Amino acid sequence: MADVGLLSPMRAGAAAEETGDAAVLRAMLDAEAALARAQASLGLIPVRAAEVVTVAARDGAFDMVSLAERARAGGNPVIPLVEDLRAAAEPFGGYVHRGATSQDILDTALMLVAHRALGPVTDDLGRVAERLAGLAAEHRDTVMAARTLTQQAVPTTFGLKAAGWRELVAGARARLLAVREALPAQLGGPAGTLAQRDFRMTGGDGGHEAAGDAGHEAGGDVGHAAGGGGGHEAGGDLGLRLLGAFAAETGLAEPVLPWHVLRAPVADLAGALAFAAGALGKPAADVLVLSRTEIAEVREGTGGRSSSMPHKHNPVRATMIAAAARQVPALAAILYGSLAAEEERPPGAWHAEWQPLREALRLVAGAARDAAELVADLRVDPVRMRANLAVEGTPGSAAALVTRALSTPAPSTPPSSGPGPSTPPPSRPGPSTPGPSGRGRAEHPGEGA
Repeated sequence: MADVGLLSPMRAGAAAEETGDAAVLRAMLDAEAALARAQASLGLIPVRAAEVVTVAARDGAFDMVSLAERARAGGNPVIPLVEDLRAAAEPFGGYVHRGATSQDILDTALMLVAHRALGPVTDDLGRVAERLAGLAAEHRDTVMAARTLTQQAVPTTFGLKAAGWRELVAGARARLLAVREALPAQLGGPAGTLAQRDFRMTGGDGGHEAAGDAGHEAGGDVGHAAGGGGGHEAGGDLGLRLLGAFAAETGLAEPVLPWHVLRAPVADLAGALAFAAGALGKPAADVLVLSRTEIAEVREGTGGRSSSMPHKHNPVRATMIAAAARQVPALAAILYGSLAAEEERPPGAWHAEWQPLREALRLVAGAARDAAELVADLRVDPVRMRANLAVEGTPGSAAALVTRALSTPAPSTPPSSGPGPSTPPPSRPGPSTPGPSGRGRAEHPGEGA
C-alpha cells in the first residue's frame, strides 16, 4: 500500500500531494512534452509530432506502480516512462526524448515540482508574516520576562518577540521567492555538451514521412539543421537555441550551463528550505515553552487532544513545526553532499538527491501550513505574562524596536551574504515570464497545446 503519511502528519494533505509520485510523474511528462514542443519550434521534429506527444503526455494512462518496478532495471523512472510515452504517442513515438538523457527530464521535473510546491508555501509564509506583524503591533507594550539559558533575565515585550518571529519568517519567504524564480530547466544531453546527434533518426511508423514534413515546415532539411555537434545556424548555436526554447516551454529559468554535476540549484534550494524550516521552528519552540502549564503565557487556539487525558490542550501545531525543523537540516546536508559529484554524470550523488529533496519540500510545506494555522489563532495572555514576571526593570527600547521593525518593509529578496549568488543569473526569462505562447508555463507547461 502506498505511503499516505501515516507517520508524517506534519506533511500530510496538500503538502504531500504537491510533491507525491503523481506530481512527479506529471512533471516528467510535462518536461517530455515541453522538449518536443521546443524541438518543433526549431524545426527539429514535426509540429504534428510535438502535438501528439503533448496530448499523449497529458491524456495518457501511465501506471505508476509499473513504472516504479521497472525503474529498478535502469536506476531511474524516466527510462520506463519514455518507453510508455513512445507507445502512447505512435506513430510519432520515435520523436519522444530526442537529444535528452534521463537526468535532463528528472532534474527538470523536480524543479517543476519544487516551483509548483513553493507557490503555496510562500503564500502561507506571507500570511504568517502578516499575522505576526499584527501581533507585534498589538502587543508592542505587553511586558513579559525575557528568558536566557532557561532563566528570567530582564523584562521585554511580547511585541518584540513577535517582531523577531516575523523577521525570520519574512526572510525565509524572501529566500524561497528568490530561489523559486531561479529554478532552472536541465538540458545537456548524454554528457552535458548539448549534442543533438539523434535528429537524423526517424520515429514511429510514420517517422520517415514525418521527418520530411518537419524539414519542409522549417524551410530546410531536419538532418542538416541538427547535424554534427549542433552547429552554428543563422540564429546562433543550435544547442543553445534548443536549451532556451526548452526552458521557455517549461517556464523555468534557462541555466548558463547544463548542471548535471554543477548542483548549485539544488544546493541553493536546500539551503532556502533549511532556513525556512528553522525560521518557522523558532516561534514554534517559543510557543512550546510559553504554553507549558506552569507558564501558560500563550496557547494554541485549537489544541490537540490526548488519547488518555481529556484535560490536556496539547500545542500540536507547534509540535509538528518543531518536528519538521529538526528534520530538514539533515536532508539539506545530503543535498549539499551531492555537490561533490564526479565526472560529467555522477553515479549515486544524483540519485541520492531525489527523496531528500522531495521530503524537504514536503516538510517545509507542511510547516508553513501549520504555522499559518498556529499564528492565526494564537491566544496571548498579557495578565499571565505580567504575573510571571519575577525580575525588576524596564523593557528598555523594546517598543521602539518593534516600531522600527514594523516600519521596515518585509524583504522581497534575501540579503547578500557574499560577492554574489552561487547560481548564475538566468540568461532567459524565469518562471514568471511568459513563454512563446504569451503566458508563463511553469505551473502547467502542456496546457492548451
